[in-house]
Amino acid sequence: MTASVPAPEQDQRLHVLHVSMPTTEGTAVVALGYIRHQLARGWRVTLACPSEGWLGYEARELGATVHWWEATRNPGAGVVAECLALSGVVADTRAEIVHLHSAKAGLIGRLVVRRRAPVLYQPHGWSFLAATGLTRAATLRWERWATTWTDELICVSEAERQLGAAAGIRLRASVVPNGVDLAVWQPRDEDDRAAARRRLGLPATPIAACVGRLSRQKGQHDLLAAWPDVRTTVPDAELVLVGDGPDRAALERSAGEGQGVRFVGSRSDVGDWLAAANVVVVPSVWEGMALAPLEAMASARSVVATNVTGIVESVPEAAGAIVPPGERGALAEAVAQRLAHPEDADAEGWEGRSHVETGHDAASSAKELARSYLRVLAARRRGR
Repeated sequence: MTASVPAPEQDQRLHVLHVSMPTTEGTAVVALGYIRHQLARGWRVTLACPSEGWLGYEARELGATVHWWEATRNPGAGVVAECLALSGVVADTRAEIVHLHSAKAGLIGRLVVRRRAPVLYQPHGWSFLAATGLTRAATLRWERWATTWTDELICVSEAERQLGAAAGIRLRASVVPNGVDLAVWQPRDEDDRAAARRRLGLPATPIAACVGRLSRQKGQHDLLAAWPDVRTTVPDAELVLVGDGPDRAALERSAGEGQGVRFVGSRSDVGDWLAAANVVVVPSVWEGMALAPLEAMASARSVVATNVTGIVESVPEAAGAIVPPGERGALAEAVAQRLAHPEDADAEGWEGRSHVETGHDAASSAKELARSYLRVLAARRRGR
C-alpha cells in the first residue's frame, strides 16, 4: 500500500517521479541523493522501484512516496507486465517531471509516458557498451528512436555525452557530474586506518580495496589476474573486494587460495573499508561516472583506475594513477607501487580530497539537476 497522493489543486508543489530498477550500488546512491535534495527543497517526490534492495526503504524514510515496481535488470518476457505496472504508477502520481534512471527504466518509462509529461533520462553509463553484435545494434536503434519520447538526457560526464552523440543519439543533454556527500565521506588519517583495521579484523599490512558490483563491467577479473604480480612486489599485500554480484562465484574460483584475497560481500560500512585501505582500485571496463573513486578520494585514499568514460574526468593524475583497461601489467605495477610506498599514496589521497571538494559535491550536482528540471518544465509549458 502507498499513501494517497493529494490532487494537484490541493498541493501546488512541484511533483517529481523517479523510476529506477537498480536499488543498490551507484545508481541507487545517486538517485537517493537527488531525492533527499528535492524533498529538502519542499518538492513532492515519488519513487517507483523494486522492493528488493535498500533504495525504496531509505527513500520512504526521507519522506518520499514509494511505489513498488517489480522490474528485472534485462529485457525479457516480463516487459509487458512491467509496462502495465509502471503505467498504473504514472497515472496515479500525475507527476510533472519523470526522471528515469538507467537502461531498464529508460526503456519501460519512455514506452509508458510517451511525452504525456516531461521525461529526463539518465543512462548512468550507456547500456550499449555492455552489449555486442545484434544486441548492441538493437540497443543503439532503440536509444536513437526513444529520443522522440525524451525531453533531455542527463549525462554524468562530458565523455558520456560525447559518446551518445557519436552513436547518433541526437538530443539536448546536460552534464551533471556525480557527486558525494562531503559531510558523510570524510578524509581518514593514519589513526583512522588503524582503528578501521581493528574493527574489521584486518592485519597491519599493505591493503588494496576494490568496491563495486562483482560483474564484468567492474573489471575485478582483470584485478585478480594482476594480483599475483602485485604480491611478487609486495608479498604481504592483501586485496579486499567489497560488494556482491553475478560473477562472485567465478571470481572466487579465479582468486584461488593463498593469494591474500578476501571477498566480504555487500556492506553498509564501506567507509571503514576505504579507511582501512592504502589504495583503492577501480578496474572498470566501462562506466558513466563511477562513485567508487569519488568516495575513495573524499576519504583521502589514493586511486588506481582505468582510462574509461567518466573516470578520466573524475580522477586527476595527482590523485593516483590511470591505466588502460585490460592491461593487467600496468594495473599491477600501479597498485604495487602505492602499496610499497604508502606515504606517497597518502599524499595522493589528500590531492583527491581537494579535487572532490571543488568538483564533485553532491549538493552542487543536485542543484544543477534541479535547474534542468525547471528549464524542461518551462519549455513544455511554452509549448516547445
